Amino acid sequence: MPHFVIDCSENVLKLNVPEETLLAVHKQAVESGLFDESDIKVRLNPFKDNYSVGGKKSDFIHVFANIMEGRTTDQKANLSHQIVKQLNILFPSIDFIAINIRDFEKATYCNKSMV
Repeated sequence: MPHFVIDCSENVLKLNVPEETLLAVHKQAVESGLFDESDIKVRLNPFKDNYSVGGKKSDFIHVFANIMEGRTTDQKANLSHQIVKQLNILFPSIDFIAINIRDFEKATYCNKSMV
């Protein structure tokens, strides 16, 4: 916990090394001070054919962040801003870079160690 899932057009993999993209999101999550580094998970899902941005095949990056409830709106907004800022530095030619953060309830969360 948390999970950062990066959806992107496949061309993003050619514009930068995937590991650097994963590390950039991980680093911003760490620097936010909101999470223990060992708990942060980052994944990248490239899309080759089945996507559309504004009705055409334009490059995109969208990060879906799923975090445990309890952070303030300001904390989440700052995290969003920092991640998009860093991705914009890595990918200045991509016009669509975005993130959304979703909270989930501690009461309904379960992982292997809890069973």
